[in-house]
Amino acid sequence: MTDAVRERWRASAEGWRRRADMVRAMGMPVSARMIDQLDLQPGYVVLELAAGPGDTGFMAAELVRPSGGLICSDAFEEMLAIARGRAAQQGIENVEFKLLELEWIDLGTASVDAALCRWGLMFVAEPAVSLLEMRRVVRPGGRVALAAWADPERNPWATIPARALVELGHAEPPDPQAPGMFSLAQPGQLRDLLEESGFTEVEVDAIELDSERPGVEGYLDETSDLSRPFAQVRDRLSETEWAEVLDRVRDLAEPFTTETGRLRMPAQSLVASASA
Repeated sequence: MTDAVRERWRASAEGWRRRADMVRAMGMPVSARMIDQLDLQPGYVVLELAAGPGDTGFMAAELVRPSGGLICSDAFEEMLAIARGRAAQQGIENVEFKLLELEWIDLGTASVDAALCRWGLMFVAEPAVSLLEMRRVVRPGGRVALAAWADPERNPWATIPARALVELGHAEPPDPQAPGMFSLAQPGQLRDLLEESGFTEVEVDAIELDSERPGVEGYLDETSDLSRPFAQVRDRLSETEWAEVLDRVRDLAEPFTTETGRLRMPAQSLVASASA
């Protein structure tokens, strides 16, 4: 992970704290599917990687009680601080928090029974390396569950703000080859990566999500909280330029705008599971 990417995640942590409940609600169908695929039992040790606010792992922690536990990990202390706070609010006690990298997981071989990573693997330069590390730390026969966003066309909620900036000349088009939100969206890509890393019994499902926002301005406030690159562009625009962005987003979002002005946009995530 480059220094620039690291700085973006650190700078966006406060926004993720503010939006954690929204992220949890939107992602619940994905989290539930991931947990179902892990076949968890009391006494298991579960590792969550790139945990962010941590809510998916907290669901696992409840299922492995009383003798099992969760290792909630992220590469950034700022994100772990959010997860610690949310664990305390939810009364999750069988959890240990660790700073861990996806590319090099500082745990012993075969030291966990299951691992999960929701919407994190897309942001590493070499996902195959991360998957090999996951296979190393999961015991033979243990399970992994991953989530990555499906192709951009199925996720207009995520593409409209950046598209408006590009069309108005305020940003460059994203590099399709670079790590990012849609870098694992190609058909068969997750399955191939898992099988090439030695995983078996690979399953990949597409999960439809309900993505609803309270109007364009609230939608872009949310985007600014969760996307540091978008927020950086917004900060340097004049009032006139920002008004043009608002108008363009309204045009692009018009097919998804309800009679009350709320936005209801489709979203789709891939969920992959496999055995080590």
